[in-house]
Amino acid sequence: MPPPAELRLPIETERLRLRDFRLEDAPAVHAYGADPEVTRYMPWGPNTPEETAAFIARALEQQATWPRLDLGLAIEHKALGVVVGSIALHLRDIPHRTLEMGYCLRRDLWGQGLVTEAGRALLRLGFEEFGLHRITAACDVRNTGSYRVMEKLGMRREGELRKDRQIRGAWRDTYLYAILAESWSPSPP
Repeated sequence: MPPPAELRLPIETERLRLRDFRLEDAPAVHAYGADPEVTRYMPWGPNTPEETAAFIARALEQQATWPRLDLGLAIEHKALGVVVGSIALHLRDIPHRTLEMGYCLRRDLWGQGLVTEAGRALLRLGFEEFGLHRITAACDVRNTGSYRVMEKLGMRREGELRKDRQIRGAWRDTYLYAILAESWSPSPP
């Protein structure tokens, strides 16, 4: 799976701009990263200001390399002019052309289809630009909003891992989802 010669950013959708993080995004990133409801099912957070600063520093460092093993992008809401979340593709299996997608969004914007919009743009990037075979995603089984996004993207639930991760002192069950290049359609179902 040779990566494309370059990554053309930002990626524009109707309401969003998916772009590299900037140092000045730290306050907006911290606003959602420190929210206990946003991070409730995440293996990280709620973040301290120092953890947010470390995240931004890692993102800036990763952006300086190509190809990137982790493509983490800021989700900027065009009308608001501010970063409202993040979305990423994480390299999991080079020989089998498989990446894992993850995402996070500011709580006051939940339920508006923004993550689905951003996810559709990343699926297009993965399948059309990167030539991927498979994109996976996972979430806590209690995170109905997250697995509904995966289903809206055309991903199929492939399994449930019981008590596979210990997060904040408690074991959690995880749903696994995936979509193959042959099943993906650039237009919404």
